[in-house]
Amino acid sequence: MNLDQEHELTHGTVEQRVVYESGNEMAAYAASQINYHIMGYFPISPSTEVAQFLDLMKANGQHDIKLIASDGEHSSAGICYGASTAGGRVFNATSANGYMYMLEQMPVQAGTRFPMVMNLVCRSVSGPLDIHGDHSDLYFALNTGWPILMCRDPQSVYDMNIIALKLAEDPEVRLPVLVASDGYFTSHQKRRVNTFANSEDVLKFVGERPPAGFPHTLDRNNPITVGPYMNEPDYINNKYQQSQAMYRAEAVFERIADEYAELTGRKYSMLDTYRMEDAEVAVFLMNSASEIIKDVVDDLRRQGIKAGSIAPNVIRPFPQRQIADALKQVKAVTIGDRADSYGAYGGNMSNEIKAALFTHGNHTTQVISRVYGLGGKEFYAEDGMHLFELAIEAAKQGRVEVPFDYYGHTPGNPDAAPARVLNPLKFEDLKTGLITVTKNEETGKLGVRIPPLRALTKKPKRIAPGHGACPGCGIFSGLELFFKGIEGDIVALFHTGCAMVVTTGYPYSSHKATYIHNLFQNGAATLSGVVEMFWERKRRGELDELGLKDDFTFVMVTGDGGMDIGMGPAIGAALRNHRMIIVEYDNEGYMNTGAQLSYSTPLGHRTSTSNIGTVQKGKVFHHKDTPQIMAATNIPYVFTGSEAYPQDLVKKAAKAQWYAQNEGLVYGKILIACPLNWITKDDQGTEIVDAAVNSCFFPLYEVEHGQTTITYNPEDKDKRVPLTDWLKTMGKTRHLLKPENEAALHEFEREVDRRWQILLTKHEHPLL
Repeated sequence: MNLDQEHELTHGTVEQRVVYESGNEMAAYAASQINYHIMGYFPISPSTEVAQFLDLMKANGQHDIKLIASDGEHSSAGICYGASTAGGRVFNATSANGYMYMLEQMPVQAGTRFPMVMNLVCRSVSGPLDIHGDHSDLYFALNTGWPILMCRDPQSVYDMNIIALKLAEDPEVRLPVLVASDGYFTSHQKRRVNTFANSEDVLKFVGERPPAGFPHTLDRNNPITVGPYMNEPDYINNKYQQSQAMYRAEAVFERIADEYAELTGRKYSMLDTYRMEDAEVAVFLMNSASEIIKDVVDDLRRQGIKAGSIAPNVIRPFPQRQIADALKQVKAVTIGDRADSYGAYGGNMSNEIKAALFTHGNHTTQVISRVYGLGGKEFYAEDGMHLFELAIEAAKQGRVEVPFDYYGHTPGNPDAAPARVLNPLKFEDLKTGLITVTKNEETGKLGVRIPPLRALTKKPKRIAPGHGACPGCGIFSGLELFFKGIEGDIVALFHTGCAMVVTTGYPYSSHKATYIHNLFQNGAATLSGVVEMFWERKRRGELDELGLKDDFTFVMVTGDGGMDIGMGPAIGAALRNHRMIIVEYDNEGYMNTGAQLSYSTPLGHRTSTSNIGTVQKGKVFHHKDTPQIMAATNIPYVFTGSEAYPQDLVKKAAKAQWYAQNEGLVYGKILIACPLNWITKDDQGTEIVDAAVNSCFFPLYEVEHGQTTITYNPEDKDKRVPLTDWLKTMGKTRHLLKPENEAALHEFEREVDRRWQILLTKHEHPLL
């Protein structure tokens, strides 16, 4: 069997060791051996683990990388860009819509020629939302000006991450480099990997610091201007120089790859070929699928069919010459794209390979284009056989019957359309009349009367049972209690997060009312558009025929970090004062992506990106006081609530509805339990959030037209408990009770008491 360019040929000259790890682990391990200066990051599946592994190593002193948890991917890209201008080494990892959110920063970094390395753990781009692997995010990277290295397995993830830095910092290139691997196929599946045994050998290969002579913003003797405004002809000259650097990256990559092969015995060429020496039919695939197709090649060879396969290790710069040369004797090739270039009659690779063949004078090889494997759809050997059968048929016929199509999809069947299981909620059931809200004309504040809560039990739930939340999850008990105070019809928008993911899995939905989902960061802007369209269409009389008995109440549900990445649009909506409610369930982390720290995670609390170790003891900065931030926007009403105090929460919901229908935007935060990631028992959620309230960590109050009122004061009722009474109920915080963490505990206690004293002062002084 001809292995052509497999990447394990010799043992190399450097000491190595064998590990059994995943692609994400190997990206993190390579970064730790390089010991980058800065990583700015934001969690998104499936790349999140890279930061998690690095944080775990950091907690135990295994590297010195400064890990900066940003408030969103756009911010993380800015952190990385700023750090790269300051002359150090910079690292990042992202996926899918996270990459899309930072996309406008990518050409800036390339166009100003500041090196860094970023791992793109490839995943489907929304919408609809899908968290599994394809190349739809990768194809957006093609025109950003970053060289792109491809990784088919954890071994190549490790190797390419080391090669990438040396490539990025080469004076002939000086560009940021993207390292692409397949989400879940490569990122989470463990394989045997050979690594440098000693970090010193890695640093010797890449060089211990960026090359001398690179301008940076910390050189006081050589002040520079980064990113100036540029007119023609300077702009086109800049782009020409950048383009030349990209093309030079091909020869530089091959030189670096040769050096790496000598050290490790693993050789990476621009293009890997498998049994192509006399191939008459071939298949082109990228990354993880390109390994599977080799078994199909071997099967066909045993049948006497001259089959081969090709796969790129680099797609920017595109290996045009190498591909044309590999296919010059091939009668037909099937090109598999794991993403579509909509309207272009083929995915990006299909059209670029066609251009390569045409450019190099090959007008005879038949080309079949197929889009496959979208949304993480598995690729098996039988799928590879189908792609070869297309090429074999085209080679026989001398023509291609269907040049472009999808493979693996199921044609739609109108008879199988999802049927409505639940009828729309009746307005009469939702408008009980048992809750009354009246405005005091003298004080301007609202008075609320609610019945005993048992009288509201007949009110239909807004979310049907059968969702997939974890046992003991406090989201839905908290939300349903809040919704008990809302009368009539609602339109709800849910940010991406646990509440969204577990209630909508096509073709099923747990939502009884109209539901909208948009990107994590943009829910408030989206719902504000819905709100304004409602009022404008109502003004024009276009909704009369719908028989609305009352105005909708528009509610945005956010959580799991949605008020970090979505903070800007939320503040924008608040300043515009749209008539809507933003209600945040606060579970103190990004729980839907694996319990990473959020800005609402308190000081010292353990998450998967604020680990406990010998040199790190949990989150290192205080939690964000979102209600106070939103109150500073001068919206009519802000509140906090807890299911442990149901009457208080229902009253605040009723107030929230009145203000949202009559005056403007409302923000509320509800503390909810997350047993899985708080490391607690499933049935203790109410008691735990009650302790949070009585310890004054999560005070219950409202800000009505700028005036603060504490609605439950544990001190007045002689129920205040030490903060430690709350901390000891959760596995994520028990370490704070140990003597060695006394300083962090006291700092946390001081901050909780400081915020509580400020609230007391505001409560007593209306002008504050």
